[in-house]
Amino acid sequence: MQINIIPFSFEINSVSLASSCIWSLALYLGLDSSKTWIAHQLERWLNFADGWLYTSTKEFEETRVARESQNAFYASVFSIIPFLIAGAIANWVIDLSFGGSSWAIALGIMTCIICGLFALANQDYDKNREED
Repeated sequence: MQINIIPFSFEINSVSLASSCIWSLALYLGLDSSKTWIAHQLERWLNFADGWLYTSTKEFEETRVARESQNAFYASVFSIIPFLIAGAIANWVIDLSFGGSSWAIALGIMTCIICGLFALANQDYDKNREED
């Protein structure tokens, strides 16, 4: 896939992009505690950064609920970025070690399935643990 921006032209390998996204999904599903921690830390930082934008404490407290829910949404969306980076690195390492992008896609799909099953089992385990 060739992208032409006015002064520059560069090419992105669509197979590498797809396998990086598959690996990102697998890591996102498999590393649930890391995903939650990253989103929580981003939400804390966004809530802290919002405090500097207001000069009036009254106005700050009036809009707290809306801002905190908006910051939770943004933190959830931005928490995907580290997994995209880790997925690209995993794809690159597998591409170098196995010598082909088909291995990266195949192993990524298998890892996605295994991590999805792990996430389902872990979700059921957490539900049973809360009942005790």
